[in-house]
Amino acid sequence: MSAQIVLVHGIRTSATMWRAQLAYLEAHGYGATAVDVPGHGTRMGEDFTLHEALHTIDVAVRAAAEKGPVVLVGHSMGGLLCLAYVGGAETPPVAGLVAAACTSLPSGAGLRAYRLFARAVDSLPDRGMWLTARMLEATIPAETRSDFAAGGYALDTQDAALRSLAALDVAAAVPRIKIPLWFVNGQYDQLRLNETLFRRLASHAELIIVPRTTHLVTAMRPRIFNAVLQLAIATVEQDAEPS
Repeated sequence: MSAQIVLVHGIRTSATMWRAQLAYLEAHGYGATAVDVPGHGTRMGEDFTLHEALHTIDVAVRAAAEKGPVVLVGHSMGGLLCLAYVGGAETPPVAGLVAAACTSLPSGAGLRAYRLFARAVDSLPDRGMWLTARMLEATIPAETRSDFAAGGYALDTQDAALRSLAALDVAAAVPRIKIPLWFVNGQYDQLRLNETLFRRLASHAELIIVPRTTHLVTAMRPRIFNAVLQLAIATVEQDAEPS
């Protein structure tokens, strides 16, 4: 059975951020599902709650697991949600986990500072859209530049989602993850803050640093990120082979 991939987006964006990955996976014959968590993308009108976000991941994972071993992939907020989901009290049917741009605990001074920054940007006359567009133009290749915005930006949900993340006990969840695990960070990602701690909590995990990239590693170097997905796929398919 071939691997099935479930992708979970980061805060503000939506399932469209994975368009380069979905195109790659489809071209190579892998089943893939990119979900929208509540308050984002096609579900912009919903309130964000951790319960519903985790339920969304669970539904997609269990549907995919009926077809083959599941590789769960999350970016930023999506990565934190995936870590909490896989390392929860119940073991879900996930064979491998790629957690990108999320090695920072969503709590304390770091989270408060991030929320203050997000509120400051949101208070600009255009809610920071000019600044966001300039940043993407400066850092993201033309072929993936529109992917983050294609599903709309969940500006009204952002602060509530950030506040909710503080309830995740990621530090307790990560040591419970026994399946193959990859942490993927951009070289200049601001959320590498607790990278050493995450490596200590999951000593079996592999850490992959993508050179010359920031937090938006999936879009800045899509070919490299797709190669990481291929590594995860090959690993779980090999593990699934009869001995």
